[in-house]
Amino acid sequence: MTTRTAWMTLAALATLTQLTGCSDKPLTYQADIKPIIEANCVACHVPGGAGYEKSGLRMDSHEALLKGTRFGPVIVPGSSVSSTLYRLVSGQADPSIRMPHGQASLPEADVATIAAWIDQGAKN
Repeated sequence: MTTRTAWMTLAALATLTQLTGCSDKPLTYQADIKPIIEANCVACHVPGGAGYEKSGLRMDSHEALLKGTRFGPVIVPGSSVSSTLYRLVSGQADPSIRMPHGQASLPEADVATIAAWIDQGAKN
């Protein structure tokens, strides 16, 4: 690879990173995900809530979220594309089960943050 090609590749990667919002910033549940979940999910996904009653998914703590539903985990740390949570909030699931249910879709920035957090290992 020539020096010019290497610089062009680096420039293209930098541009792609800026456009997609990717960063090397470590994301955590407490700092980055909890505010999204509290604003959009917790009302239904706690004991007594409709989402919890239907699925068993609690979303009021990192531990509960990683535990998943009575049907299995919703997060595969390290793989957003394999994680049900990501598929549900990103619009990849059937519209009847899209989350948050009965509300507007999450902003793209929040969906991207959730995906990046899962891809980084879904740390607390």
